[in-house]
Amino acid sequence: MEWQSPAIVLAARPLGETGLVVSLLTEAQGRHAGLAKGGASRAQAALWQPGNLIEARWVARLAEQLGALSGELVHPAAARALDAPLGLALLSAACAMAEAVLPDRAPYPVAFRGLLALIAGLPVPALADYVRWEAALLTELGYGLDLDRCALTGTTDDLAFVSPRSGRAVSAAAAGPWRARLLPLPGFLAQERVAAAPDELLVGLRLTGHFLARAVPGEVLPAARGRLFDRIADLARAGSLTGS
Repeated sequence: MEWQSPAIVLAARPLGETGLVVSLLTEAQGRHAGLAKGGASRAQAALWQPGNLIEARWVARLAEQLGALSGELVHPAAARALDAPLGLALLSAACAMAEAVLPDRAPYPVAFRGLLALIAGLPVPALADYVRWEAALLTELGYGLDLDRCALTGTTDDLAFVSPRSGRAVSAAAAGPWRARLLPLPGFLAQERVAAAPDELLVGLRLTGHFLARAVPGEVLPAARGRLFDRIADLARAGSLTGS
């Protein structure tokens, strides 16, 4: 068994003295692990950093085996984001989320292409696009948000909330006495705006996080995502997205 493909490194954990078990995301094979012999060595360590785009080759005698993994660096996203704390936080959060919620060896091409686009934009962090990527991730996982029209009236105007159970949008006028039980819908998601204020980003992350938690064992989201949230919250208090 063998495949070769562009892949994004999601995570790497030590095995033995110099080996690494590396988790990758590819377009066709999905989230796929392999053993990188000597991966923790000085010669290879930089290759297997989370967020890097590599050309990966996986080989195994049987499909169900861990298999041997090798690769060549295509785009050093981890190094590019190293001096940009907000970009690094986004990269770490995205890789951790993909690792946590995507089933093993199942193709999720939208998630792959979206993560690839986020990586290509670093070191400048596209925070609104990150929230949109999480929303797209939900759709591929079967927890998609329906933000096109109000679930109660069918209107496409003044969409302000989301049902925490169904993921369907609710207009401000229709929310009525249920308003306190609904999740706020940030304007940049409802209106497909490119930019978003820090407070809106936090609302968006709370919204996607509510539904993503359903796909994570124990409903605990990765710590890296929490660190991204905290960093954006700090910037929101400062009233700027230009801080580090």
